[in-house]
Formats: sequence, C-alpha cells, structure tokens
Amino acid sequence: MNGRPLSIPWLAEHAPALLEAWFPGTEAGHALADVIFGNVNPGGKLPMSFPRSVGQSPMYYNHKPTGRPPEPGNKYSSKYLDEPWTPLYPFGYGLSYTKFDLRDLRLSTTEILPNGRLTVSVDVANVGSRAGDEVVQLYLRDVASSVTRPVQELKGFKRVRLEPGRSQRVEFILGPDELGLYDEQMRWVVEPGAFRITVATNSVDSGLQAQFSVSK
Repeated sequence: MNGRPLSIPWLAEHAPALLEAWFPGTEAGHALADVIFGNVNPGGKLPMSFPRSVGQSPMYYNHKPTGRPPEPGNKYSSKYLDEPWTPLYPFGYGLSYTKFDLRDLRLSTTEILPNGRLTVSVDVANVGSRAGDEVVQLYLRDVASSVTRPVQELKGFKRVRLEPGRSQRVEFILGPDELGLYDEQMRWVVEPGAFRITVATNSVDSGLQAQFSVSK
C-alpha cells in the first residue's frame, strides 16, 4: 500500500506475486480479500513506471529519444552499465488470473491527409480459464518531426471484459487531436511523415505494430 512508485527489486525477486493496492480507503480489507481469495479477478494497469533503483528516477514511458539508443552489446550507447535501463514494472503493466492475446492488427488506410482520420482495430482474446478484464493500449510514435517527440505516446486504451475462450474486436480512431504537435511557433499542426503504431498490453511490450503516413 503506497502512493507513489517504489524501488522494490528484492520483493519482485522473492515474492511469488505482488498486489498493488495504492490507498484504497475504508473498504480496503474487503477489496484485498476478494482479490487474494479469487472472488474478483483484478484487471488494473499501472499508471506509472516502477524503477529498479532510485538511481533510475525520474523514469517515465514517454521520454524523449536519445542520439545513442541503448544497445545491449554496445557500452557507448545511452544506458546504465550496472543495471538494466528498463523499468522494474512499466507503465500500463498489470496481471490477472487469466491470459489474453492480441491478434490481427488492421488499419483502415495507410495514408491520410493532415485533417484525415484512420481506424485502428485489433482482436483481443481471453486464452485463459477464467473471465477477466484486459486493457488494450495504443501507443503512437511520430518517426520524424520538426521538434523532438517522445519515443511513444499513449493515444488510446479500452478495457474489455471477456469470458474464457471469447474474443472481441476493439477499435481506435486517430485524427488531428492524436497526431498533432505544437511546432516552434506554438501552432497545433499535423506534420507530414511516417507514424508508427504499437498495440500492446503495456508500454514495453512490442505487441502488434503497424505504420502509416500523413501526406501533404
């Protein structure tokens, strides 16, 4: 029970499971008991990244890119030498008592105008043995732009409840509100170029990926 991301590598290594309760209030005992005894299947996702150590702070999923992206075998790339550069638990991460798969990522088009829209759709399937909730997350990266952009940005999420063996099609719509940026003159614009989409269950999972472009 806590109110901020903690550095808990020892717990992560030795505990078979961790239940993050935050500050749940007067009904905390009943809620935790329901989850621990399996009366409720949890489906929450972390709204922040948990670092491996305090030396990694600040840590957030939508950081700006570096000129030397981290490479495992290259000590001159931008990373730590004494521990992994990845978070202990990433933004958007969370487990439940069942398992889900994402399948068949589709884009309604691969090229749009700056004022256009496209639909992103994906199948989410409950491949476990219990009913449960999954939070499908859509991340976007502007591959090249006039000002620096984050390595990824959460542009949509949908929570889906499924019985075992069932699947559902989930759709997201991307338009100027999701694709735009403030340029050097502080104007909200959608710049032509390539955009990369990742649909996943957390911010570090490679998930399903696709690319489209905005034309002039």
